[in-house]
Amino acid sequence: MIKVKRTYDLPVAADGRRILVERLWPRGMKKEALAADAWMKDVAPSTELRKWFDHRVERWDEFRRRYQDELNANADVWKPILEAGERGPVTLLYSAHDTLHNGAIVLRDYLAAQEARRPARRRGSGASGAMRGSTEERRHGEARRRSR
Repeated sequence: MIKVKRTYDLPVAADGRRILVERLWPRGMKKEALAADAWMKDVAPSTELRKWFDHRVERWDEFRRRYQDELNANADVWKPILEAGERGPVTLLYSAHDTLHNGAIVLRDYLAAQEARRPARRRGSGASGAMRGSTEERRHGEARRRSR
């Protein structure tokens, strides 16, 4: 599961792996207070796109489209986040004041779409390996097997 959270909100155990997804370090934040496991600058919107957007809501739809284009062009920067999500919860950290219109929201939604496109993977040993994914995905898989 991948979720988003402001950098200024207190860390909790349920956050899982905490990844800062901003090009710039959050103002006034000390490294210890942020408690980030990683800072992935390159997955954030480009400096040019960030400056163009300027947190202007009227540019939101175009910002989303342009940022997704950047992500499409550079899969190496976001794949590690998907892989971390396979091992447990991941929280994308952002510092914007706007909780509805920011790069972390776009990234979370983009990653969810990428995850939905991935074929189901199996882990464990033996022929009966457990299916990876959300509880809902497992339920759908079980329903499909029962209907055969």
